[in-house]
Amino acid sequence: MTTVSTVNVNGLRAAAKKGFTEWLEATEADVVCLQEVRADPADLPEELASPPGWHTVHAESRLLRGRSGVAIYSRAEPTATRVGFGVPEFEASGRYVEAWFPGLVVGSLYLPSGEVGTLRQEQKERFMATFLPYLVELRAKAAASACDVLVCGDWNIAHQEIDLKAWKTNRKNSGFTPGERAWMGRVFDEAGYRDVQRLLHPDGPGPYTWWSYRGKAYDNDSGWRIDYQVATPGLAVRAKSAEVERAATYDERWSDHAPLTVVYSR
Repeated sequence: MTTVSTVNVNGLRAAAKKGFTEWLEATEADVVCLQEVRADPADLPEELASPPGWHTVHAESRLLRGRSGVAIYSRAEPTATRVGFGVPEFEASGRYVEAWFPGLVVGSLYLPSGEVGTLRQEQKERFMATFLPYLVELRAKAAASACDVLVCGDWNIAHQEIDLKAWKTNRKNSGFTPGERAWMGRVFDEAGYRDVQRLLHPDGPGPYTWWSYRGKAYDNDSGWRIDYQVATPGLAVRAKSAEVERAATYDERWSDHAPLTVVYSR
């Protein structure tokens, strides 16, 4: 079995003070993908930059320090790594990192969040427009090397109505616009990837992976499912279980996201 977890930590140093370190020590995952690390590896303590027993690859934001940032922790050492996906605008933004292993390529993705009617939304749409062709290219490249592909992370898009509780009031908001939802559909239809969690749990609502810190969103389970493990078909069908590791109480959270953990047969 191979176990993969993905989580937006909402600041790795802050998460470590609230329970991330204990979670990492206890996890049975073979690979952990992190998003929104918000730190240069050189500024992280050693136990976070390169925890004992883990090989790590980081992609920090060199444009806005203390923002974005992705990483991959793995028990096995990657045979190759890659930062970015070849588009100059996003090469230094800390939004994508990739690790190659025998038979498997893993990507950690932090897709921009956006805000309708602003430059942030335009940036998000440019990212989406250039990342989709890369997913097609990556799938072909990996297949030539007899590898499956797994892109984990915070995609910042709820694909279907069952992926967020308040879908009726969010239809014009970033993360659930018709264009974003259609783009997510293209990832699955045109690029040929699979939404692993939905294959195992086709019915909603949820389970959600992100809840606002405001109000009673967490207590009421008023969340969004925006964290995905997106796999090529050969790997997706080997998924045996998928779990959102939701903290028992609001006070036990160490991020506004919860880890999504999937177990795959080899």
